[in-house]
Amino acid sequence: MTHHPAPERAPLKARLATQCHFFICGMVFATWGVHVPTVKAQYGLSDAALSWLMLAAGVGALIGLSQVGKWVARHGARKVVLATGLMMCAPLAVLLLMPGYAGLLLMLFCYGLFNGSFDVAMNAEAVAVEHAYKRPIMSSFHGFFSLGGMAGALIASVIAALNVAPIYHLAGASIIGFALIALASAWMMPVEATHSPEEAAREGFRLPHGTILLIGVMAAMGFVGEGAMYDWSTLYMHDVLHSPQHQAALAYGAFSGAMAAGRFGGDWVRAKLGSQATVWWSSWLSALAMTASLAAGHPWVALIGFSLVGIGFSNIVPVLFSAAARVPGTAPATGIAGVSSVGYVGFMMGPPVIGAIASGSSLAFALLLVAVFAVGVALLSRRAMRELAEPGS
Repeated sequence: MTHHPAPERAPLKARLATQCHFFICGMVFATWGVHVPTVKAQYGLSDAALSWLMLAAGVGALIGLSQVGKWVARHGARKVVLATGLMMCAPLAVLLLMPGYAGLLLMLFCYGLFNGSFDVAMNAEAVAVEHAYKRPIMSSFHGFFSLGGMAGALIASVIAALNVAPIYHLAGASIIGFALIALASAWMMPVEATHSPEEAAREGFRLPHGTILLIGVMAAMGFVGEGAMYDWSTLYMHDVLHSPQHQAALAYGAFSGAMAAGRFGGDWVRAKLGSQATVWWSSWLSALAMTASLAAGHPWVALIGFSLVGIGFSNIVPVLFSAAARVPGTAPATGIAGVSSVGYVGFMMGPPVIGAIASGSSLAFALLLVAVFAVGVALLSRRAMRELAEPGS
């Protein structure tokens, strides 16, 4: 008698593997982030030179996003995750070994190129796992990205306290990160789950249009809100509300902690309400909480409001990525890459736009853009998502 394994075992292993990949991606992102001052100091960079490094990573990411959908469709998510995971982690190990600024620019370009590609490949795998589970689980994957970021920052803090040289921390994070990616890849879904060579041949790279473009614009608005809160909330507390440093620092923690918590509860909410209603109510929660926080002008009210903004934003991007993978006539990885490419523009441009508006008026007025864009996401959600099937249907 032929033995057939229980059908739930393979999706469970694949779910654990994908959770691991999201966690490592968040950890690597945080490890680079906490060492930005290290890179600046070692190479004697000005703020302008540092901004060019950020731009190099952004350009690399956009180029990767233009190609990775085709790669996943042709080769399957597993091979792409392995290849891009290695190339995403490798630049960390050599960031402080570059002979000059040109080499540093190249490393940041490579990091962005393969980080963006890895991000799409692991999201394509997450969509396949979600489809196998026949219920919403995408938000929990993004929750593991948030956990990875928090863990990466905590590990960096501990290592710095132990006076470990940054070069050893970066090399260790690079090696451990790729080792875990490689080990977890053995448990990924069968190649057939994300492998579609006929889709790869038909799709190639096309500028996002139609529903993909609309969902991408919504993702960009969501990323503007996230980026603004990460980059400007602490400054708002300190400079506008005159909070002491220890209280102002809580703004970042309140928002990011609420984002992580909201993502782990988001799948239950989406199962109850559906994708479009989840985006609608989440967007309005962020918009109203942000408006109330700015209108009250009180530090503790602002902290509570920023937490609610985090809960609201937590599930917008995960739900939109899941929706992008269900657009008829488009390969899942191609849909995710298209939405990511438009959304990434918002991620890069949002914080500088907030800063420009603040310099011309006030930071409080500029941060109203977060509420405005949240309303925009809500208003576009019905048009973009009303005809898309739910996961597993």
